[in-house]
Amino acid sequence: MLFNSLDFALFLPLVFTLYWTLSRFGTRFQNSIIVVASYVFYGWWDWRFLTLILFSTVVDYSVGILMSKETKESRRKGLLWLSILVNLGLLGFFKYSNFFIENFISAFTVFGSSISISSLNIILPVGISFYTFQTLSYSIDIYRKKLEPTKDFVSFCAFVSFFPQLVAGPIERATNLLPQFYISGPSTMKAQ
Repeated sequence: MLFNSLDFALFLPLVFTLYWTLSRFGTRFQNSIIVVASYVFYGWWDWRFLTLILFSTVVDYSVGILMSKETKESRRKGLLWLSILVNLGLLGFFKYSNFFIENFISAFTVFGSSISISSLNIILPVGISFYTFQTLSYSIDIYRKKLEPTKDFVSFCAFVSFFPQLVAGPIERATNLLPQFYISGPSTMKAQ
């Protein structure tokens, strides 16, 4: 769904009205509306990539909680590396696989050899860079002890998939955006 489309012109007022009309049910319910709306917005383009954003969300949510419970620095660093490898691995696969395959083939043709490898025809998911770096910054902030991990999965999903900035940015730090989704506004940020 594009921001300048008729679909979005109908979608935004509907979500806005639902969000504020149903506010009497509480912040958790409002966050659920944001998550559902964000997933509808993202899935409008290609619903198959919803599993990708959900996978990235679950990985960094879990890494954050595990990292906060871990006292050994080596294990905390291992969890951070897990987050980095998963996030950048997904981003690299979707963004650069065909690039490397095509350049590998071109390199062999320079030497007079011909290789018959077809590209993978990978579709680049919209906004993958934005939510990848956003969830990654969350894990890095927890590792650096600038942020306590959230225990509220719905709030974290809203932070990762928030549709107004999901596909066009900006990339928001968890210390700035995540507390805005909390129910009673508990600050999980540590003094810097």
